[in-house]
Amino acid sequence: MAALTGTWEKALQEEFSKEYYRKLFLFVREEYKKGIVYPSSDEIFTAFHLTPLDKVKVVILGQDPYHNAGQAHGLCFSVKPQVDIPPSLVNIYQELHDDLGCKIPNHGYLTSWAEQGVLMLNTVLTVQAHKPMSHRGVGWEEFTNAAIAKVNEQDRPIVFILWGKPAQEKEKMLTNPKHLVLKAPHPSPLSAYRGFFGSRPFSKANDFLVKNGAEPIDWQIPDIN
Repeated sequence: MAALTGTWEKALQEEFSKEYYRKLFLFVREEYKKGIVYPSSDEIFTAFHLTPLDKVKVVILGQDPYHNAGQAHGLCFSVKPQVDIPPSLVNIYQELHDDLGCKIPNHGYLTSWAEQGVLMLNTVLTVQAHKPMSHRGVGWEEFTNAAIAKVNEQDRPIVFILWGKPAQEKEKMLTNPKHLVLKAPHPSPLSAYRGFFGSRPFSKANDFLVKNGAEPIDWQIPDIN
């Protein structure tokens, strides 16, 4: 696995010496040796690399990486350029358009959000090819909980966007009164019509950031030629 750097390395240093992480590291290393695992090993920590802890303004929580070839690259809901936009992201884009009038881009590569301070974190960071949730319960949840706890400790207003029940289970960790928690059903086609559409998370997040003296997120994803 690629190493963490910068503010995240310092914040999560204690985790690396814990027994659960040692077991997790050995498990993940073996999984990459014996089969196909997504994302590539050097992309596992992409969310942390693109969004340093001291730059986080918004947190979007996903579950585990996409499990088909060429999709996952370490940001929840995001896929690499030239890959078909997955159904959940299609719905996210539709809500973004309805909420802020943003043009729907021609790809699903969400790095421009991450680079502005949107931590796009899956609660499980690896997955076997074509086997969703296959790496659940092996230690990733403990590691990403530690990351969420570090964000919760930050002494500045941060928005947490929790879509679906697994993400909303993290709400009990979010004890800092400076933060805003936005909840809605998951953008999956199975649940988007139960309240995801019309939830307006993007404008609500920006309104909160501006109210608290922070730069809003430019949610418009630029097209790729």
